[in-house]
Amino acid sequence: MLYHVIVTGKCNLRCRYCGGDWPGKPGEIDVSLLKRFISRDPEAGISFYGGEPLLALDLVERIMDEVPARYWHLQTNALLLHELPDEYLHRLDTILTSVDGDKNVTNHYRGKGVYEAAIRNARNARERGFTRDLVARMAVSDHSSVYDDVTHLLFLEHDGRRLYDHVHWQLDVFWSAPGTWEEVDFDSWLQEYNKGVTRLAGLWLDWMRDGTVLGIAPFQGVMHTLLTGKPSGLRCGSGQDAFAIAPDGTVLACPIGPDWDFLRLGNIREKKPEQLRNTVGLVEPCTSCDILWACGGRCLFANRTKLWGEEGFKKVCQSVRHLVNVLQEIKPEVEDLIKKGRIRLGEFDYPNPNNGVEVIP
Repeated sequence: MLYHVIVTGKCNLRCRYCGGDWPGKPGEIDVSLLKRFISRDPEAGISFYGGEPLLALDLVERIMDEVPARYWHLQTNALLLHELPDEYLHRLDTILTSVDGDKNVTNHYRGKGVYEAAIRNARNARERGFTRDLVARMAVSDHSSVYDDVTHLLFLEHDGRRLYDHVHWQLDVFWSAPGTWEEVDFDSWLQEYNKGVTRLAGLWLDWMRDGTVLGIAPFQGVMHTLLTGKPSGLRCGSGQDAFAIAPDGTVLACPIGPDWDFLRLGNIREKKPEQLRNTVGLVEPCTSCDILWACGGRCLFANRTKLWGEEGFKKVCQSVRHLVNVLQEIKPEVEDLIKKGRIRLGEFDYPNPNNGVEVIP
């Protein structure tokens, strides 16, 4: 299973759509307890989470030295990525860096100079020999253009190769900071977003015709399901095979809602990994949705809380339905390209293993 270990709740940014620090209780995780807990799961992977986990760099290093995880991921705003020693950098399987598009878009949301620092430190990681999965993890909010922002990051290069292996985006809905959407006609914004998704899928197909499957994570994951016909579970794995561990040892089905009772599953002091699997599931309307097999349920937290009400929830679900429909339309040509040997089915199997990319925006 995958465990998001929250090494600190503190953050060095105050993004417009977030507001800063992780909302749970502060503290520092007991590494000996974490080691005992993780040792019970021979397939355990750890993703360092915050806040900004590199604000607790010493703790990250200690956990990597002492805890027997099979693989390691890091979710970071990348402002301190250059401070991660090479020894630990090269042990990471995935680095998910928060960057929302070009300089103007990213700095609008995240603060002056953030884009420049994040890109500089991503390039620095490549220069220091990091060759594994580097992900641009976007938040798409009221000032975003999904086509422009994704393509900007997708085609950034460094030393003759693409800087980022994959680009993934999450819609800033349900958990956005108060006031984020007050001056926006959300219905109109969503129409433009859907147009951008359609355009992006056309670009993706054009590149496949030339033999390249671009690393657009939402398209890859959903297309793999469409091609194989194998129903997807909740793609992030929350409450099923992915959990978070808070600084005080509390086990959460999802790291973003530590104060919600349905997410709190006990403490690593008394819980065992085998007691956690499939403990929190989806509720309506997802459980009876006709595209649940392809979508997987989008988001456990959103499904359970519906912070924008039933109507708001349904509006966002229409964006998922649009994405699935667009990919269904191009599926026959993708199948033909696979048959011709231009591309391979395995190129759509992403992420494998789970690295924290939720797939469904």
